[in-house]
Amino acid sequence: GIGHVRYPTVGAGGAEDAQPFFVPAPFGIALAHNGNIVNFSQLKDELWRAHRRFLNSECDAEVLLNVFAEELAARTESGFSVEAVFDAVAAVHGRVNGSYSAVALIAGCGLVGFRDPHGIKPMVWGRRNDAVTIASESVALDVLGYEVCGDVAPGEVIFVDARTLDIERRRVARKEQALCIFEFVYFARPDSVIDGISVYEARLRLGERLAERCRGLGIDVVVPVPDTARAAALALASRLGVPYREG
Repeated sequence: GIGHVRYPTVGAGGAEDAQPFFVPAPFGIALAHNGNIVNFSQLKDELWRAHRRFLNSECDAEVLLNVFAEELAARTESGFSVEAVFDAVAAVHGRVNGSYSAVALIAGCGLVGFRDPHGIKPMVWGRRNDAVTIASESVALDVLGYEVCGDVAPGEVIFVDARTLDIERRRVARKEQALCIFEFVYFARPDSVIDGISVYEARLRLGERLAERCRGLGIDVVVPVPDTARAAALALASRLGVPYREG
């Protein structure tokens, strides 16, 4: 199965932009992603002009899916292979700019997870008995009773065979890691762990760092806005010795 609960970063967010997206060929692929494709307009125009692929939405996930499907189709004329998946994702990295952690279900073949070469958005995988899952945040595995097996590395592809649950992994691109700071500031749940970093502890440290910059400003009270600022606000108020209050 594959699911998605995030708002779109591209498009108006209507029903036509809802993820996951699906293409019938090759094999049948459904895809959902977390991130923001910055060359979305260029790729959408290219898909139509050069390949006559019509996109039915303004969501960047549909562009990502069609680029992946196009690259996989070019490598599977004689049949499916995991090598073809790795090579297709490597080609996606060469064409798609921006942040993307994606999961794709290839009908009758298996589940694919891949992360952009900079690792801007998080991705984690885990096991529970005879099941394997890939998610954008570790808490999704925690609440379902999965053992977290580790993060998908920047530029890495993970493939789970649909029949045997065998896992193959390969890092097909390597660039300097540039993790999204806003995951720690706002997006992630505080009990998540991203690339070995506790989100809650990171927010506490952000509040402590901010306190050093705020000394001498005559602050009377610290109020967290929005709710994800609570950990940072608590640390800030504690360091400054001023009251913490809800606004």
